[in-house]
Amino acid sequence: MHFKVIKNTVLLFVIVAISCSNKMKNNSGLTETNSDSKQRDSTIIVGANRTDLYLPVIEGKRIGIVANQTSVIFHKDEDSVFWVDPETNETGFEKTILSYTHLVDSLLSLEIDVKKVFAPEHGFRGTSDAGELVKDGLDTKTGLPIFSLHGKHKKPTNSQLKDLDFLIFDIQDVGVRFYTYISTLHYIMEACAENGIPVLILDRPNPNGNYVDGPVLEKEHSSFLGMHPIPLIHGMTIGEYAQMINGEGWLANGNTCDIKVITIENYSHDSTYSLPIRPSPNLPNDHAIKLYPSLGLFEGTTINAGRGTEFQFQRYGAPNLDRNHYQFSYTPISNFGAKYPKHKGKLCYGADLAHVKADRLFSLEYIMDAYNNSMDKTKFFVTDNFTKHAGTEKLQKQIESGMSEAEIKSTWKQGLEIYESKRSRYLIYD
Repeated sequence: MHFKVIKNTVLLFVIVAISCSNKMKNNSGLTETNSDSKQRDSTIIVGANRTDLYLPVIEGKRIGIVANQTSVIFHKDEDSVFWVDPETNETGFEKTILSYTHLVDSLLSLEIDVKKVFAPEHGFRGTSDAGELVKDGLDTKTGLPIFSLHGKHKKPTNSQLKDLDFLIFDIQDVGVRFYTYISTLHYIMEACAENGIPVLILDRPNPNGNYVDGPVLEKEHSSFLGMHPIPLIHGMTIGEYAQMINGEGWLANGNTCDIKVITIENYSHDSTYSLPIRPSPNLPNDHAIKLYPSLGLFEGTTINAGRGTEFQFQRYGAPNLDRNHYQFSYTPISNFGAKYPKHKGKLCYGADLAHVKADRLFSLEYIMDAYNNSMDKTKFFVTDNFTKHAGTEKLQKQIESGMSEAEIKSTWKQGLEIYESKRSRYLIYD
């Protein structure tokens, strides 16, 4: 196994004086709509900010970068944000990091030889719909060529890598198996292993990294929505998961990738970390991110999970859910990140989850409730897509058979215990 975990206690927020024109204010950040937003731990220093650890490694090298809108270096300046807890009316001020510079812009300003960018699902600037094909092109700001990893190729080609000495991977994950950035990580590692190119991983906190839950993916149901036998909520950072990919021999032909992990300072799996930038268009705030493991299963059904509203993954509904059971309704429309949401322009009956507690919780309650109150159960599941999200055919059958949530979860116990034992070998953080 070839990997290095680089740790250091030096705290470095500012790398050089970067022109004010490169500074971006929180214009693509998460909306401050719930009490979880006030819990940001400003002592946590992400891998990208620890430039003293990786600039010497990449200086003089030809660099490719796998990045999106979350690939940023934060600046030291802070501001105070007034918050109100809608449930308790408690108020206060939060010091929040508000400004940042994109990693690509920062490295170019330091005269690092960045040759090209590779873009995952949603694109380099993070504006494409879920599942939408991302095209190759040029970045209008830097002029760098952008190669899509969510279009014709999900794995970089040999020709795309031939002029590189190093590849940097810096993308914010949310810790859910069907969130495709970890599949992109796999293909990056596989391609780089085949071409003898080291991968530098700038690690970031996992906002759902404080628990493990859900069915473990069965090998026969592997897809880009889940490539490896891990639970739906895997409880690892990108850096830790990369070590597991190597250690479990998941790359093609038994290859291992030479990876170097720039670790997160002052982070543990029990840390509370509020993402300052939405990781994808339809995860607008911390609450949506916490509910995403549960509501993401609706992607394999006919139910809308809030796409086409400003409360993505904080509500669910459909025209054919029982309007006598549900008191809440909404109408999806085209918006940022959802050009064609399910049931566009139609009144959907369902549930508003904006204020439910979601910490450390993967719940089947919502999908079971929707199924039980569907007016046409035969069309509820889009079976192939649901199986890819669940990682197993069993979950659909269990829900259809009327098993309770506790009964269903008991069938996951052995698989989770085996996974937890494996996971412990690759953890970097407590």
